Amino acid sequence: MVVKKSWGEKLFDGFNLLFLLLCSILFLYPMWYVLVSSFSDAYAIASGQVKLLPVGFNLNAYKLVFSDQNIWSSYGNTIFYVVVGTIINLIMTTLGAYPLSRRNLHGRNFVMAFIVFTMFFSGGLIPAYLNIRELGLFDTRWALILPGAVNAFNLIVMRTFFQSIPDSLIESAKIDGAHDFKVLWKIVLPLSMPVLAVMTLFYAVGHWNSWFSAMIYLQDRSLFPLQLILREILIQSSAQNMLTNATQDEVHRISESIKYATIIVATVPILMIYPFLQRYFVKGVMIGALKE
Repeated sequence: MVVKKSWGEKLFDGFNLLFLLLCSILFLYPMWYVLVSSFSDAYAIASGQVKLLPVGFNLNAYKLVFSDQNIWSSYGNTIFYVVVGTIINLIMTTLGAYPLSRRNLHGRNFVMAFIVFTMFFSGGLIPAYLNIRELGLFDTRWALILPGAVNAFNLIVMRTFFQSIPDSLIESAKIDGAHDFKVLWKIVLPLSMPVLAVMTLFYAVGHWNSWFSAMIYLQDRSLFPLQLILREILIQSSAQNMLTNATQDEVHRISESIKYATIIVATVPILMIYPFLQRYFVKGVMIGALKE
């Protein structure tokens, strides 16, 4: 049975559609502007001619970006941090969330209280720096991976998801002789793909966008992630290092297009991953956010 909408409901729906369309334009235009500027002539960008479409289409900025060895080495470093860091994050978060989701674990509420405490209070930057240095992690790749191996919020979300799995399944497996690790591997994890996809997205995006920890803990440029190189280009105007045999005026103009190209290079890979995990995203967050 089709229910006809009144004029008021149609007007309301039309207003919502128009409002969301305007919001989408406002949110997407900055990214679109960066994209078209990366393909535009440097002089057109400097003179403000670029609006909606590229002006003086060329790939010079991308040629300069990909010819810079710092970009390639930092790209490799970022991929390492994302892949290795996310794997460690998932393993540690899963091993922490599963036992805390079992109601027969004595003292689990006490442990959870300590975990939640870390979400509101921390030692601060200086104690963290001293801790990394004393552990021998300073100026190593592990300084960007091990300190954040477990995120308290993500652990709570995964724990809540595990609690939604019927206890009868786990008890049946244990009656058949399965130990906890086998229960986790054979029963819990196959049923937890939505929340695992969400955790993968959260951790991977976090590693991909991370630059502050690298700025604090790394001195060797060969270990720098892509985002730290991008920060140097955007803030410290180090794009001029890519340019040779150019006047100061040309360097200023061309560096603008290099900045836009570098932003695209640093952003597109993570944007390409998101659509493959999107179908799990809402389901995993909603189920993981249910109260016990």
